[in-house]
Amino acid sequence: MDNFWNERSVLLTGASSGIGEGIALAIAAKGARLGLLARRADMLEDLSRRCVEAGGKAIALPADVRDAAAVADAAAKMRDAFGRIDMLIANAGIGGNNAETRELEPAAVKKLIDINLLGAANSVHSVLPEMLEAGSGHLVAISSLAGLRGLPKSAAYSASKAGMTAFFESVRLDVHHRGIDVTIIQPGFIKTPLTSGRENKMPFIMELQDSIPLFLNAIEKRRRFAAFPWQLAAFVRAGKFMPSWLYDRIAGRANYRT
Repeated sequence: MDNFWNERSVLLTGASSGIGEGIALAIAAKGARLGLLARRADMLEDLSRRCVEAGGKAIALPADVRDAAAVADAAAKMRDAFGRIDMLIANAGIGGNNAETRELEPAAVKKLIDINLLGAANSVHSVLPEMLEAGSGHLVAISSLAGLRGLPKSAAYSASKAGMTAFFESVRLDVHHRGIDVTIIQPGFIKTPLTSGRENKMPFIMELQDSIPLFLNAIEKRRRFAAFPWQLAAFVRAGKFMPSWLYDRIAGRANYRT
């Protein structure tokens, strides 16, 4: 579906590295017009240049997704540059793989929730009113399989992704009849800076370059939900139906956070 992305204006949060960077370069090569939003301005400028070299158009929009006004201002700058925003890919997030978050220190938990969940809400608010006025648009949430059930040493992260999934599903129920598509993508483990530095093996971990076509396919087909890799997705979904005593016994042995 190469024509799907040609001249499509996409606001992408968490764009500076990892999944965001991979998606940006892939859709730029297909002719997308990108608003690249993240905190690290120098990395955004470099990525913007590479997106243009790949065949797309791009502008750097340095902002912190926790700052609703800054996100709204970034969206306004993108409209000034490209005339409209056709799609939001809400990808900004942190993993919380540090002692403070694992030990549930309130400030660390708040930071993770503010970025992963409230940052996504701020991003939606920056684009949805204009999409509704136009009667078209596409909201994409990069959530996680970690949001389907609780995982060891992942209370804040799992909560943020469960909240993100529920948030976007609820938004879909409110807007699907008004011409707005909502896609929720729930990947498993992907080799990015978010998963680096861990000693223990992560099940069915994917190379970043192998995962990007799966993200794009889900978006292009406007799927309501997509989850991968299929092996891990099948196991995690089965876990939703396990009795708690069995789930606790199986999931409690997981140790991929260290």
